[in-house]
Amino acid sequence: MTRPSVFLRVNRVAASVCAQAQDVTVADLHESTAHLGFNGLMSPRMRRVTPGARIAGPAITALTQPGDNLMMHRALRLAQPGDVLVVTCLGETSAAQWGDVATTYAKEVGLAGVVVQGCVRDVDNVIGMGMAVWSTHIWPVHADKGKGGGVNVPISCGDVTVRPGDLVVADGDGVLVLPRDEAAAVVTAAQAKMRKESEAAEAIRQGATVWDLSGAAAAYARLGVVEVDAAFDDAA
Repeated sequence: MTRPSVFLRVNRVAASVCAQAQDVTVADLHESTAHLGFNGLMSPRMRRVTPGARIAGPAITALTQPGDNLMMHRALRLAQPGDVLVVTCLGETSAAQWGDVATTYAKEVGLAGVVVQGCVRDVDNVIGMGMAVWSTHIWPVHADKGKGGGVNVPISCGDVTVRPGDLVVADGDGVLVLPRDEAAAVVTAAQAKMRKESEAAEAIRQGATVWDLSGAAAAYARLGVVEVDAAFDDAA
């Protein structure tokens, strides 16, 4: 059997980049990655559990075995304030990776949030404590603690590769992972995009239309669509 791999140190994305990302949406970040040739957006199976939560912080990772969350606990013990714990369980629906006791500790150490490919439980309590959580499943089965896996190693979570120290941003639209060395440029591009959208919103308030501002009018004109000034029933 392969021995568990646990790395005690993480080369984290810069704190200044995490701070800038706090106010940037997942949608704008995702659009700003198009030129980089990678997709850091996790599967739509990854859903926000905690209403209204959003996070941006460096990833620490845990790979766990079916029915077991020992490696999650080891990763949590290594967490620093502002970190995002990303967990992949190889048996997604076998047992819960996260619950209210882990949340109590996470709040004490300042963990920013948790992203789990697998199950979480004690959801009402977790939400009540204000813990930012995203997961693919909710399932109350208790996990054992006795199997190996990995901590602070690259993992696949939500169909995306997550490396320790990568920037993780999550909100109501989903979870996005940016490679540590690319994060600053993407965040800057997304901030510029958000400024343009703010300008567009102001133009709409002044009488402009989304039809024109979005480019839909120009695209529609290029299609050469034939419009009929009649009801469908009357034109038949």
